[in-house]
Amino acid sequence: MRNILLTISYDGTDFCGWQRQDDAVSGGEAERTVQGEIEKALEKIHKEKTTLYGSGRTDSGVHAVGQAANFYSPIDSMPAENYVRALNAFLPSDVRIMAAREVTEDFSARKSATSRVYRYFISFGDTTAADNMRFTWLVKNYTPNLERLNKYCECLRGELDCSSFAASGDDSVSNNRYIDDAKFFIQKDRWGNDLLVFQIEANAFLWKMVRTLTGTLVNLDKTNAAEDSMKKILEAQDRKVAGVTAPPTGLFLYEIKFDGIRRHV
Repeated sequence: MRNILLTISYDGTDFCGWQRQDDAVSGGEAERTVQGEIEKALEKIHKEKTTLYGSGRTDSGVHAVGQAANFYSPIDSMPAENYVRALNAFLPSDVRIMAAREVTEDFSARKSATSRVYRYFISFGDTTAADNMRFTWLVKNYTPNLERLNKYCECLRGELDCSSFAASGDDSVSNNRYIDDAKFFIQKDRWGNDLLVFQIEANAFLWKMVRTLTGTLVNLDKTNAAEDSMKKILEAQDRKVAGVTAPPTGLFLYEIKFDGIRRHV
């Protein structure tokens, strides 16, 4: 059996997240998921059920340009890169395989990952282009202060207890995460309009952590909060003191890295 690693892009708008849902709801069909769609395509190629192992889960409405997942192929004669064309022929247009390569037998998209990079895209002003509506959070009556936002982010480095940004119901054994970097920058959309982008890289994330960080940071900036406000929220280790959870529309799993330092979780 050969171990094949995929790089996957998807528009998460019409999906119930990444993870396969085996149980049908109210007697109907199981919820539509990214993992489920790719596994159905793999079954058509392999003529047998094939399990896909993702690097991590994304929630309903969250997108990806660099999700990673591996599976074991029973086909010896097919070059690994041919899975790109073969899978895309069976997949819906909102899921695309971007790359495929063979990896060692013991490689795991989840366990071998050393960090995950997310980007959250924010439109601001009175309105935004129609094609941004599925992929950004429109924050009206807001002009971001990039210098202040990045000042808030200075405390988001290293080994941290992230309890203030953990959603109720998170079943993680520990709320500690190692954050490599967190920053804001401006990026142009295809029409030349400014988008505010929050990028964060960590070994792993709590449930809805990136969205809660984003909502909290934007709210601090909108209210001209003191530069040490984010540090105080982090140190409180209490979700009640943090801000709103930003909607899933603007969040992208941007990259999975395998060449860094392997940390806990």
